[in-house]
Amino acid sequence: MKIRAVEFVKSAIKPAHYPEYDFSEIAFAGRSNVGKSSLINTLISRRDMVKTSSRPGCTQMINFFLVNGDVPQGDVPRGTLSLVDLPGYGYAKVSKKIRAQWQPMVETYLGMRKNLLGLILLMDIRRDPGKEELDMVRWLETKQMPCLLVLTKADKLSKTKQIKQLDAACTAFNRDRNGIILFSAKTRQGRQAIWDEIHNLIDWYQEEE
Repeated sequence: MKIRAVEFVKSAIKPAHYPEYDFSEIAFAGRSNVGKSSLINTLISRRDMVKTSSRPGCTQMINFFLVNGDVPQGDVPRGTLSLVDLPGYGYAKVSKKIRAQWQPMVETYLGMRKNLLGLILLMDIRRDPGKEELDMVRWLETKQMPCLLVLTKADKLSKTKQIKQLDAACTAFNRDRNGIILFSAKTRQGRQAIWDEIHNLIDWYQEEE
């Protein structure tokens, strides 16, 4: 996708606060400090559109971004896409009250957002998939929500160890190697593969309609 413009739209906690547009939407989820902001910034070719933080757990609301929404009034927006940064999970130092709010907030969004096409679930390649990731994928399967799995920070491991961790994730999620993408914000490895999967999902939904 040619990125002409990207804008932050708003943050939200409940459905009443979601943007009212109906552009195709892709959400991103993962543990705190998994590199979610860096991945989204790499996808949209922006250095700091999505703010990164040295303190995990800082993203506590659902953040909406609009890609290629810069069209004159009255024109049909082509290639306009909404990207959604979901709150990170699994960071122990965040208060119990905040952690308790995250799950219902995210599940409400995933279950109610009509223009949501799918979720991209990020996992640090250096750690094995945990209960949170396995539960998330199972929950999405019950909702028949497409889920793309991405192993981030691939540059932190050798090629041999990358394949070892990829195979471990394939076994955990019962997917083949083509079903999980290795990504690095540093080298941009996997960027095009993620965009290809997003485009395939958009095309599939358009054909279904």
